[in-house]
Amino acid sequence: MFASGNGSNVEEICRFFEQDLSVTVVAVLTNNLNAGVIQRVKQFGLKAEVFNKADFTEGGLLKKVIDLKPDLIVLAGFLWKIGNDWVNTFPNKIINIHPALLPKYGGKGMYGHHVHKAVKANGERVTGITIHYVNEAYDEGAIIFQEEVQLTDEDRVEDIAKKVHTLEHRHFPSVIDQLLKKESNEV
Repeated sequence: MFASGNGSNVEEICRFFEQDLSVTVVAVLTNNLNAGVIQRVKQFGLKAEVFNKADFTEGGLLKKVIDLKPDLIVLAGFLWKIGNDWVNTFPNKIINIHPALLPKYGGKGMYGHHVHKAVKANGERVTGITIHYVNEAYDEGAIIFQEEVQLTDEDRVEDIAKKVHTLEHRHFPSVIDQLLKKESNEV
């Protein structure tokens, strides 16, 4: 799993699979030395590994991940763009969660608070989450799952964020579980 920040989705995923002996989190990776995910994964006996831009773009990290032989790479609040080398090495094996109903509010710079702020500014009546495969473009990979939540005029940006986080925590682990079961059935 890759995360850049707080790591609440990583924590929920780890908790979901904690008692499932058929699933192993082989690595938690972050590009942020101060990311909350580093502390969150300790309760599961995991150590988040911090990497830098050079590791990510020059192939060192890709080689390390290839050696881990993951069935799935999960981006859970990871903010860097995944390069073509990653997409080509792991076709349909890298998934991301986005805090809006794509194709709305996707693309470069549209993450977290920025998305919720735009949703509020446009007076949207619904928002939600999208879990999708990662391709060469920001937030344009094939959609795996979407769930929506109703909004009211009274919802503040913080309220929207909370509603979306609730959806993320409820659905992301189970969608990952379904993908892993599908993968194991195809082998």
